[in-house]
Amino acid sequence: MEHLELTTVDTAKDLGLLPEEFERIKEILGRVPNFTELSIFSVMWSEHCSYKNSITWLKTLPKDGPRMLAKAGEENAGLVDLGDGIGCAFKIESHNHPSALEPYQGAATGVGGINRDIFTMGARPIAQLNSLRFGDLSLDRTKWLIKGVVKGIGDYGNAFGIPTVGGELFFDDCYNVNPLVNAMSAGIVKAGETVSATSYGVGNPVYIVGSATGKDGIHGAAFASKDITEDSVNDLPAVQVGDPFQEKLLLEATLEVIKTGAVVGMQDMGAAGIICSNSEMSAKGEHGMRIDLDKVPTRQENMKPFEILLSESQERMLIVVHKGREKDVEAVFDKWDLNCAIIGEVTGDQRLKYYMHGELVADVPAEDLVLGGGAPVYKREYREPAYYKENQKFKIEDVKEPESLVEVAEHLLAHPNIASKRWVTKQYDSMVGAATMTTNRPCDAAVVSIRHSNKAIALTVDCNSRYVYADPQKGCAIAVAEAARNITCAGGEPVAITNCLNFGNPYNPEVYWQFVGAIKGMGEACTKFETPVTGGNVSFYNQSSDEGPVFPTPTIGMLGVLDDIATIMTSDFKQPGDLIYLIGESVNDIASSQYLASYHKILKAPAPYFDLEKEYATHQVIKQLIKHEVVQSVHDVSDGGLFIALTESAMPNGLGFEIESDSDIRKDAFLFGEAQGRIVVSVSPEDQERFVELMATSEIDFSLLGTVTNGYMTVDEESFGHVTDTKLVYDNVLHSILGE
Repeated sequence: MEHLELTTVDTAKDLGLLPEEFERIKEILGRVPNFTELSIFSVMWSEHCSYKNSITWLKTLPKDGPRMLAKAGEENAGLVDLGDGIGCAFKIESHNHPSALEPYQGAATGVGGINRDIFTMGARPIAQLNSLRFGDLSLDRTKWLIKGVVKGIGDYGNAFGIPTVGGELFFDDCYNVNPLVNAMSAGIVKAGETVSATSYGVGNPVYIVGSATGKDGIHGAAFASKDITEDSVNDLPAVQVGDPFQEKLLLEATLEVIKTGAVVGMQDMGAAGIICSNSEMSAKGEHGMRIDLDKVPTRQENMKPFEILLSESQERMLIVVHKGREKDVEAVFDKWDLNCAIIGEVTGDQRLKYYMHGELVADVPAEDLVLGGGAPVYKREYREPAYYKENQKFKIEDVKEPESLVEVAEHLLAHPNIASKRWVTKQYDSMVGAATMTTNRPCDAAVVSIRHSNKAIALTVDCNSRYVYADPQKGCAIAVAEAARNITCAGGEPVAITNCLNFGNPYNPEVYWQFVGAIKGMGEACTKFETPVTGGNVSFYNQSSDEGPVFPTPTIGMLGVLDDIATIMTSDFKQPGDLIYLIGESVNDIASSQYLASYHKILKAPAPYFDLEKEYATHQVIKQLIKHEVVQSVHDVSDGGLFIALTESAMPNGLGFEIESDSDIRKDAFLFGEAQGRIVVSVSPEDQERFVELMATSEIDFSLLGTVTNGYMTVDEESFGHVTDTKLVYDNVLHSILGE
C-alpha cells in the first residue's frame, strides 16, 4: 500500500477536513489513511458532495407526489411522470466558484455537467435555462464576468444542440466578487428506457467512456466548498474545461447503449470525478469495485493515483455492464469514436480497492463515503441577524411619494434588473430542435412541445434574492409561488421543483439562519402547490473576505405540464379595445421593491405582501379562465410592479394602455409596488360577461383597470409616453453598457 506521505491532522486540514473528521477516518479504516485515501474522503465529505451541513434540513422538504418516478437523491436528476408513458428528467446545479475565476469555462462546463445528469438517466435533453447573478454593472470585472459567462453558456449549448429557452438575470452589489451561475436542463424519456446510477453483479465489468482524464478540476468539489479569496486564482486547476462536440457524441452513444439492454448502471462524472461515481453507484447497489487506475485513458503522462481519482475532466461516464455483453457496448462507443475502456469490475465486499500497476494504492468502504451512508451530518447553530428586526420597522409613510411618477417609470424601464435581457438571449439558440413554442411568443414560462404527443412542458427559474434577504422564509415561499404563477399564466399545471441553494458560509450562524428559513418557506409553499422537490444542489461559501456573503439565493426551477399544447397562454395584449383587469388585491406596499431599492435607495425593508392561501386560490381561477378561453393574455405582476407588467404586455404588438389607479392605494405603491399574487389579464369585450361571471364564482379580488390602446401609455389621464419610444430604451439598456 502506497504512503505518499505520512498523513496528519494538518494534511487533513489542508484538504478541508476537520480534526474530528480525520479521527473518524482513522476509525473507519482502522489505521492512518494514506494521502490518496485522505484525498478521497476530503472530496466525498466536502459540502459539495456530502451536503453535511445541509442534509438535516433538506430532509424536511416534501419529496413525494403522484407524478414522482425518482425521488430526491435517488438518481442524477428528478424524474417526473407526464402521462402517456412519457417521463421528464430535470435538475438545476450551480457553477459559481469556477465561473468567478474563469467565467467562460466555468459556465460552459456547468451547462455540460447538468445535461450529462439528464442523459445519464436515458433522457434526451430538450431545453436549458439559467439563472445568473452579477454585481455592479459599471465595474469592469462585472462586465468581464457577464460576457464570459453568457458566451460560455451560448457556445456550449449552441454547439451541443440544446435550446436555451429561458432564465433570469439580476444585478446587485452583493454579487461583485461571487457571481452566481445556475444551469438547469430538462429531458424527455419513454417509460422503460431509463437507467439507474447503481452497480451490482459480482464480476460485471466497469467501463469509463468519453473523454480522456486530465489534471483539470482536481479538488474542484473541495474548491467549491470554501470562500473566494485573493488566493483563489491559485485554484484555477480546479476549473474544468469543456468540449461540447465531444458531449454531443457522448449523448448519442449513451442513449444508444442504453437501448442495447447491456447496461447495469450508469453515472456521469461531475464533482469529484471517478471516486464519486464509484462510491455512489457501489453504495446504492450494495457492492464494491476493484479499479485499475493505470487503465484509465489519461491526457497527461505520469498522473498520480489521487489525480486520476479526483479529476473532474468533462464529458466522461462510468458504466457497469452485464458480463458477456462487452462487445455490444464497445461497438456503440467505437461507432461514435469515443474512448471506452474497462478499468475494473464489480466485487461483492462493498469496498473500493484502487490499484496502480498492480499495487494497491487505496482501500476504502463505499458506504462510509456517501451521503446517507457514513458521510458526516452536522446540525449547525443559527441565529437571527439584527438586520431582520430592523427591516420589520419599515413604514411606507416614512417614504416621500415622488413628484413625478413618469420619472420613476423611466428609471425602472432603464434598470438592468427590469430592462430587456435581449443582449443575453440573442447569444443563445432557442430554436435548435424546433420544439420551443415561446421563442417569438411572449409568455411567463418557456413552453417546449414534446415530440409525437400533444403535450408540452413549461419551465421557469425564479428567485427574488432581495426578498429572501429581507425575510428568508417568506422570500423563499414567494420564489416557489412566483414559479408556480409563471407556469400557471403560461397555461400549464405546476408539477415539481428542483432547487439551487446559493448561500454564504454555513459556519456563520446568521447565514445558516437564512438557509434554515429559506428551507422552511420552500417546504410550506411546495406542500401547498403540490410541487415536490426532486433534488438540486447546495452551494455554500458564496462569500468573500471583503464583501461578505451574497444575498441568500434559493433559485427555484419549476416544471409544469400542458396536457394539451393548445392551452398555451401568452402575455401580450392582442388588440385595442380589449379590457384590462387586475386579478388579486392591490396593497399599499412598496417593501423590497426594485423601486424602493434603486429609486429611493432604501434597502432596509421586509419582504413584500404575500398570502400563500390567496395566491394558491388565485392560480386555480387563472387555470379556469384559460381553460374556458375567456382571456386574451395573462401576465403576472412581479419585479417593477403593475406598471412594468402592463408595459411588458403592451410592447410586443406595439400597443398601449389607458388605466385608472385605485384611490385607496398610494399611487407609487399601486404602480410600482411588488405585492405578490397579482396577475394582469386582457379580455375582449364580447367575453366580458363570461369573465365577470366566472370571477364572481370565486372569492378572488378583481378590478377593471382600463383598456388596451393604440400605443400611448396613460395612467389617470397622465401620459407615460408612447410604447415605441419605451421599447427602444427597454430593449437597448444592456447593449449600451456591454456593447453589441
